[in-house]
Amino acid sequence: MTGPEDVMFSPAVKAEQMRLGSRVQFEDREWNSEVTDDLRQFLAVIDTFFFATASADGQPYIQHRGGPPGLLKTIGSNTLAFADFAGNRQYITLGHLKENDRAHIFILHFATRQRVKLWGRARVVEGDLELMERLVDPQRVVPVDHRVRAELAGVLHEVIGEAVVVVEDEEHDPRS
Repeated sequence: MTGPEDVMFSPAVKAEQMRLGSRVQFEDREWNSEVTDDLRQFLAVIDTFFFATASADGQPYIQHRGGPPGLLKTIGSNTLAFADFAGNRQYITLGHLKENDRAHIFILHFATRQRVKLWGRARVVEGDLELMERLVDPQRVVPVDHRVRAELAGVLHEVIGEAVVVVEDEEHDPRS
C-alpha cells in the first residue's frame, strides 16, 4: 500500500467501484493523513465514537466509546488518544490489539450530520500517568464502580502513508 487511498480502498474495493461506476469520484480526491484544525474543533465537541479492531484472523469487533465532549483527544499531528473507562470486562479490543494493531474510528455528529472515518494503528498504553492526566477531565465525576482505569489509554497512532482522516458531510454524500 502506497498512500491513504490504498488504506481505504483495496484492489477489490477499487474494482467494485469501477464496476459500479463510482470510482471516478474518488480518483483525484485528496485525503488527509494528519490532524487538521477542523478535525481538532470537531473532536472537541464529540462525546461518542465507535472503535473497531479485528483479531489476527480477521474476526471484527466494534465498540462504542462515550464520555464528556472532547473525550477523543489529539496528542500529535497524526495521533489521537482516549482514556479507557471500565466497561464490560470482556477485553476483546485489548486482545485484538495484542495481535493486530490495525484499527478504525468512526464518529457520527448527529446534529450536523457529519461523519469522520479514521484508519490507523492502535496500541494500549499502561501506567503512563502523564498521558492519563492529558486525557481525563479532572472535573468529571465518575461513579465508584466505573472509575477510570488510570493505567490504560487507547492510542490511535497513524503512520504517514497508512493513515486516513476522512470527514464527510451528508450534503455532499451521493447516497443521501
